[in-house]
This record gives sequence, C-alpha cells and structure tokens, in this order.
Amino acid sequence: MEMINFMFRIGVLFAIYGFIWGLIEIGIGLLSAGRKRSTAEIYVIRSLKYFFLADVTFLFCIDTLDGDSIVINQLIIAGLLLLTYYVGKLQNNQNKQQIFNVAMGSGLRRFQSGFNLRAELIIISFAIAVFVAFYFIPSYASNPASLWFLDSIVNIEDTPIFGFVFRVIGFFFILALFFRMSNAIGYLLSGQAFTDAKNTPRNDQGDDHFDDFTEVE
Repeated sequence: MEMINFMFRIGVLFAIYGFIWGLIEIGIGLLSAGRKRSTAEIYVIRSLKYFFLADVTFLFCIDTLDGDSIVINQLIIAGLLLLTYYVGKLQNNQNKQQIFNVAMGSGLRRFQSGFNLRAELIIISFAIAVFVAFYFIPSYASNPASLWFLDSIVNIEDTPIFGFVFRVIGFFFILALFFRMSNAIGYLLSGQAFTDAKNTPRNDQGDDHFDDFTEVE
C-alpha cells in the first residue's frame, strides 16, 4: 500500500511539474515576442525540462523518506516511471513529425518541424543517466532551481483546491503511465524509437500515444 501511495504521488509530481513548466514555456514565448524557435533552442529548453524533472524526481524520492537514506526500490520504480514518461514524449514527437510529413506532401511547406530523433535520444539518455548518477552522488541533486521546483510542487499539492485537482489529474496520469509502460517497452524493443520519422510514412496511430496536457511546443 505504501508503494502504491508512492507511485500515486509520483504521478501528482509529474502533473504539477508539467503545469509549472508549461507556465515557464509561456513566459519564454512572451519574452521571444512570438519568434519561432530554432531546433537547437527547442532541444536546449527540452533538455533542461527533462534534466530538472529527473532531478526533482530524485529529490522527491529522498524527501519521502526519514533521514537521508535512499530506498533502492523507490528509485527503481521512479526511474521506470520517468523512462516511460520520456519514451511517451518521444512517441508523441514522432507522431507530430509524421503529421508534418503529410503536410509537406500536401504542399504546406511553410511549416517547419522541430523534431530531431538523435537529439531526442540524447536528452532522454542524458536525463536517465543523471537520475542514476544522483544515486552515487546525491549531494549534487540539491541545487537552487531543483529545490525551488520541489518546494513549489509540494506547496501546490498541499493547497486545498489546487492540490485536490492535481491529485485527481495525478491519479489518471499514473494510470496512463501504467497502461503505456508495456507499450513503451514494446516500442523500444521493436526499434521504432530509433527510426527517424522523417523517413517513415505516417501510420494511423489512433489514440495510442502519450500527450502531456501541459506541453507547449
């Protein structure tokens, strides 16, 4: 029961973090005065998003324990949920690339795609590697930005109205992660994650993809 509660709180953490990062993305968009971002800018921002999510998730695992001890079971579960989230994002971005390919085929060449498979795999690998590295050097996980994210998430979770809303969202969020975990494993084993969508014809994906409600591209 304790582990189920832990996984539920991870879902709430992901949901609130996505909400906060969505506000940050909106602020960046306002500061850039609507200027279209380059692919490099997109992946610099996305790498920061993935890094801080990995960092905050690790800090959350420690924060839920008594003292500074680390329970490996919690870290493994949190790491699997984190990887599932990242792979879901990769699927979603590949689906967007395939839709873009169809638009290109229809003559809508004024649009530009910000998808880069190699960059996606690099930032996902980097974020997971950082999460694992923090187990060996946990002191490096504590930095002002990550601690601010964690404090903000906990404060929002403890707020009566917003906390309840995000608990409901977190519940469905974690359910979606569970259902897509098996799909993500099959997705990785099939090699589709390593196939560039630019050279792959679009298939009908239906609703079988992961979409963060706070994603701001």
